[in-house]
This record gives sequence, structure tokens and C-alpha cells, in this order.
Amino acid sequence: MFEGAHTALVTPFNNNKVDEDSLRELIDFQFNNGISGIVPCGTTGESPTLRDSEHKRIIEISVDTTNDRGLVIAGTGSNCTREAIEMTQFAEKSGASAALLVCPYYNKPSQEGLFQHYKSIAKESSLPIMLYNIPGRSVIEISVETQARLHEECPNICAMKEAGGDVARVEEIRNALPSSYEVLSGDDALTLPFMNKGAVGVVSVASNIIPSQLASLVRAILDGKSVEAENINTECKTLFESLLGLDTNPIPIKEAMALTGKITNEFRLPLVGLNKTAKADLISLLKNLGLI
Repeated sequence: MFEGAHTALVTPFNNNKVDEDSLRELIDFQFNNGISGIVPCGTTGESPTLRDSEHKRIIEISVDTTNDRGLVIAGTGSNCTREAIEMTQFAEKSGASAALLVCPYYNKPSQEGLFQHYKSIAKESSLPIMLYNIPGRSVIEISVETQARLHEECPNICAMKEAGGDVARVEEIRNALPSSYEVLSGDDALTLPFMNKGAVGVVSVASNIIPSQLASLVRAILDGKSVEAENINTECKTLFESLLGLDTNPIPIKEAMALTGKITNEFRLPLVGLNKTAKADLISLLKNLGLI
């Protein structure tokens, strides 16, 4: 179901409000350039700072603008199980294709707590659910054993966005779970090695600005065109590394998109823009890549 390149959408703001026109243009840009799906209201979309009404509105706009051109994998996760249930149900009612549910952050639940959290959500919605493992932000990870328990008891929990940076995890998941449970890379730079170990795609940050390249990279890997995939990956490598290394996501990608005129470089506190040195480095990179 989740095979392909899916864009973790930024949330464009203008005067501290969601810029709905820019959001629609961004979604069109994605699907016009071969992206398989979009992921609104995730980490890259600054979901922790979205008001409940804004979160819901972004999901509605995403579904409406996509208009069946690809998947809408709505970010509905929370460290509060009740809130995650309510947002997942809203996404389902709005016509989203699936839900992305981040590992609960700050609470530090046990594996049994994680199991009960996700089970409770899955029982209250029929949407396909993609788990989101990102220990760098949530401190804990969703163990392979917990994933296996969840998929067995709740078949609609059927995918993992793996952003722990460990290629070996893909092999562990593939050895422990059936093919009905899919794995996607949560890091652009690991798309190629992850897919070589059995992942079916990526939830990408870089595709906000280079969607056609990410779509081509994933398609080349799926089609077994290893030389083509290596070439595309090499061309994109510097951008992948810069978006990861200049500052916390989504600061570099939003600055990059602002420099190309697609959105403003407006953030919600506590996030702020790049410092002068980092911004100069980003400008130089984008010029070298022919993006500005």
C-alpha cells in the first residue's frame, strides 16, 4: 500500500496563520512531480505547535487538494492516547488514506504501554496505520517484538516509518513480520540502504523541494535499476546531508523553500530560522544545485 516516495509536508505560515493557498500549491507541486503520497501534520509540519483547529483544517485541505492523486497519510499521533484517537477518527472521517502515529514522546511508556496505546487507537478506527519510530525525539523506540504483537492483533497497523538511523532494524523487522507489514525510511539519506534491505519507500523531507528526484530514486530502486538509483542518490546526497546537519528539521527545508519562493520562512516558536552562517551555506548549496 505504501510503496513509493511520500512527502512529509511543511506547514506554510503567513502572519502566524496557516497559509492555505501556499499549502495547496505545495501539494499540487508534489503530485505534479511524481510523488506517491503526502504526509501532513508530522514532524516536518510542526505538528506540536498546531492548534487543534489548524491540524484538522490542514488534513481537510490535504484530502481535498490531493483529490485521489495519491495517498494522504495524516499525522494524527500524540503522547495522549485519547487525543490520538480523536484525531485519527477525524482523519478517517475527512477521507484520509491512512494515519501516521508517532511514538509517544515525553511520557516514556514501557513496551506494554506502547502496545496498549496503539491497540486502543487501532480499535477505534479502520484506517491503515503507519507507526513512526523516532527515538531521537521520543527517547524510546517501538521494539520489533511490539510491532509484531500489534500487527498480529490489529491488522490495520500495517507499516513502520523507521527514523532511528539503523539499517539493521529493517532486516530485523523483515525477519520478524510478514510482508503485509511494510517499512519505509524516515531519513532521506538512508532511503537507498533501507530499500536494499526490504523497505518499500521513504517519507521524505527533501521531496518538499525536489519531489521528482525522490520519486525517481524510489522508482529506480523498486525497478532494480541499481546504477540509476546510485546516480540519483549521489546527486541528492549533499542536500540530504545539509537538511539534516544545518539545524533541526524542519528549519533548513523551510528556509530552502522560502529561498525558492514557494513559502515564507516563518516558523512557530520555539523554532526560529537559520543563523547567518548556516543560511549562507544553504544559499551556496542551493545555487550549486541549480535550485535558486
